[in-house]
Amino acid sequence: MIALPSSEEFHSPGPADFEFPPFVAGITKPMLIVVVGTILIGVFFFLAVRRVSIVPGKLQFAAEGFYGFVRNSIATDAIGREGIKYVPYLATAFAFLITMNIAGIVPFAQFPASARIAIPMFLALITWVIYNYVGIKRQGFGGYFKNMMFPAGVPAVIYPILAPIEFLSTVVFRPITLTLRLTFNMFAGHLVLLLCILGGEFLLLHVGGLIGYSAGAVAILFGIVMTFFEGFVQLLQAYVFVLLSAIYSGGALTHDH
Repeated sequence: MIALPSSEEFHSPGPADFEFPPFVAGITKPMLIVVVGTILIGVFFFLAVRRVSIVPGKLQFAAEGFYGFVRNSIATDAIGREGIKYVPYLATAFAFLITMNIAGIVPFAQFPASARIAIPMFLALITWVIYNYVGIKRQGFGGYFKNMMFPAGVPAVIYPILAPIEFLSTVVFRPITLTLRLTFNMFAGHLVLLLCILGGEFLLLHVGGLIGYSAGAVAILFGIVMTFFEGFVQLLQAYVFVLLSAIYSGGALTHDH
């Protein structure tokens, strides 16, 4: 809480600002963003591929460019030729996360749904199931865990230390870090935007004077700049999540992961 020469006091935004009362029938704002975002993604791709032509229209061009980016720059680069079969999941997760993240700077929505831990956790668990499943399918159950915990070329003397570290890293910590990285980045970014905008509004409306107007204008301007930066971070975090998902799947297919 900041003491200022005003009849009111400024309350800094915090975790409580991420709690939303239900609109109706238990439906909250994050839930609505997820539903509307999912519908928009489905409508976009449906319209894009409804009438496929050799000379693509704008929607088809955008959809093909998006799919091609995921296929060539994520799946193939991280997994190899076998990465093609993982493109549907990676493209779906990428589109979903971009939509959920970017909702934080969309008027009226103004909240990144992925700042709620359940959404990144759900996708992280899907990734966890995929890379463990393909690893076991490719190498066998025993071979998968043997190659994971006792990688070739490593002196056997350090196996007692390395084995539990590799096991925990692959089986336990990967989904946790995928979840927390995305959740906390979205949470922190939105919190900074709230602080800039609400703080600037308070200084302009309730403090006034030379200091209030000057500081308020700077805070609002900084908030605008941070909005563009946050948009970049939102896209980047969606990319990082999907890229790591592809890397984990590619590593599970090899014997030296």
